[in-house]
Amino acid sequence: MASGMTENVNNDPVWVNTANCKACDICVSVCPSGVLGMRYDSTSTLGAMISIDHPEACIGCNECELTCPDFAIYVASKKDYKFAKLTDEAKERQAKIIANNYMSLDQQGVK
Repeated sequence: MASGMTENVNNDPVWVNTANCKACDICVSVCPSGVLGMRYDSTSTLGAMISIDHPEACIGCNECELTCPDFAIYVASKKDYKFAKLTDEAKERQAKIIANNYMSLDQQGVK
């Protein structure tokens, strides 16, 4: 998604306004499904940016959106999007992301 997007033009369950995001990783830490991760980004102030690695696993809990101090992450409305159920696989993925200092597992070939 293009930088600065606040509207869900791609019908995604979750998206980031990278113009507002400071990559604090709070949203990554609260996501129970392992949807989010951090990726290296040399253009970002902190050298990292939020990545949406597993949008298909989003359960629509809104934890990421509610905890973002910069109002930079958005979750689709439940009336507009059919969300996934929280699975054991998603819980395991989230545990691995936390153990990996919130960095995206996809960058290391772990799914």
